Amino acid sequence: MTRIGIILGSTRPGRNGEAVARWVLEVAKQRPDAEFELVDLLDHQLPHLDEAYPPAMGQYTQPHTIRWANTIASFDGFVMVTPEYNHSTSGALKNAIDFLYAEWNNKAVGFVSYGSAGGTRAVEHLRLIAGELQMADVRAQVALSLFTDFENFSVFKPSQFQQDALTTTLDQVVAWSTALAPLRTR
Repeated sequence: MTRIGIILGSTRPGRNGEAVARWVLEVAKQRPDAEFELVDLLDHQLPHLDEAYPPAMGQYTQPHTIRWANTIASFDGFVMVTPEYNHSTSGALKNAIDFLYAEWNNKAVGFVSYGSAGGTRAVEHLRLIAGELQMADVRAQVALSLFTDFENFSVFKPSQFQQDALTTTLDQVVAWSTALAPLRTR
């Protein structure tokens, strides 16, 4: 069965992303077409990139990199939950992505973002990164506003519109992850 990792891309204390990622997982787990698992960057404790060789060489030497590579390799696609910090994604998520190369190739990725402008600028940066990593980014996305989808900027209360956007995003991620499977077996 297709396996999709939901990557929680914030490690900030008091992060809103945890509630968002758990919502994505709750909705996703109701689907019969794939298995979904939460991948919290806090659980991986990746330092700033500390590998001597470029990730494209696949010569990982650090135990944390090898564990991270095994985690990412086990999935067929991803939903990245990202905050928007200074018109981009979080440093923690960018760093985690940069540790690896082949483990991302030929996999689909969708985005759930949040911020004052819905996190859309963070997603635009992530789409460029996904292209370089040979990932297929899906068109649909969820853009959560701190003004309308959070009470007092911290209590997550998504509207039905957002639930519909998430369903479409998950539909596309599962479909593309499944379609790309033959490329991953070469």
